[in-house]
Amino acid sequence: MSKTLNQAPVLKGAASPGDSLVRDVSLPALVIHRDALEHNIRWMQDFVTRSGAVLAPHGKTSMTPALFRRQLEQGAWGLTLASAVQTCTAYAGGVRRVLMANQLVGRANMALIARLLTDPGFEFHCMVDHPDNVAALGAFFAERGQRLNVMIEYGVVGGRCGCRSEQEVMALAEAIKAQPALALTGIEGYEGVIHGEHAVSGIRAFAASLVRLALQLQRDGAFALDKPIITASGSAWYDLIAEGFEAEAASGRFLSVLRPGSYVVHDHGIYKEAQCCVLDRRSDLQEGLRPALEVWAHVQSLPEPGFAVIALGKRDVAYDAGLPIPLKRYREGVLPAVGDDVSGCKVTAVMDQHAFMTVAPGTELHIGDIISFGTSHPCLTFDKWRTGCLVDEQSNVVESLAIEF
Repeated sequence: MSKTLNQAPVLKGAASPGDSLVRDVSLPALVIHRDALEHNIRWMQDFVTRSGAVLAPHGKTSMTPALFRRQLEQGAWGLTLASAVQTCTAYAGGVRRVLMANQLVGRANMALIARLLTDPGFEFHCMVDHPDNVAALGAFFAERGQRLNVMIEYGVVGGRCGCRSEQEVMALAEAIKAQPALALTGIEGYEGVIHGEHAVSGIRAFAASLVRLALQLQRDGAFALDKPIITASGSAWYDLIAEGFEAEAASGRFLSVLRPGSYVVHDHGIYKEAQCCVLDRRSDLQEGLRPALEVWAHVQSLPEPGFAVIALGKRDVAYDAGLPIPLKRYREGVLPAVGDDVSGCKVTAVMDQHAFMTVAPGTELHIGDIISFGTSHPCLTFDKWRTGCLVDEQSNVVESLAIEF
């Protein structure tokens, strides 16, 4: 009679320090290159500091506490997050200042934040953009004898959340003032929804209007802080927001907070393109960010000439902003792990667990070969994993990173 084996589940891509990606790690695996990661964290922190602002990187990109700690140790003011649950995860990982760039809606979510606010060392700010939400938050936190920091979100027509006019912003400030359990601590916007031929001028105008609104609210005595927060900036236009805040002299009157997130690992797609634009606009910047994130997978089938099927699919890698990008080919088990360029190959489609790849002429592949793939939009690659491999320049694992979506 066979004996049942009781063992803990094996996490996809799990690895231990000292493991080699080409010899010891079950693939596919999420791979982060240490040198590029450390460069990116230093680079963005330095950029923001020189811009007269502080950095609250968006943690939703990675939801990786080990990366949060590195960002804070390098000088980040706090972390940006998108939900109450993410905030709880960050708190458990040691984060004690959170800017939740979203509305806090629903009593169960409010209760999560109320529990964290019993820690006097925890600082939290969330967004509001409607009187109904203001009333609900005011009543909930008043019942508990707590005071919640809120910031008015200012948006653009056709965009995402946020008040759509300056009049709405002023009216909402009055609604907040009527709630003793709420403290207005700043104003927030998100410029990433501004697109089109005139995006640059539109983003500059948006930053200027954000500062004008902040100044008006300050003159009206609406803020609960002597130096209120003013914040914007995703991962594509952070330089324009920094310049806009500097041009309006926001740093003297406000705490200017920039909150890009994807920079931490960068990418080989949309943010690589955006970074090229940043460097074109800013001749004072030298080297930019470096792609640090890859997904490694095996060649599993070669059913036709010029066609390979890779053991990689929608469950493993982002595909919303471009398909995976073949980078290098490694031979399984061959050390040192030296990759050959396969950038002439191209992924044409992904299914749940398979990627279809055309093979460039002259590229020789074998079953079991390992291909490293670049990605576009790292946020939607991270959320497919529970663990990632931080590797050195020899592709050896130096740390296993817990990912906590």
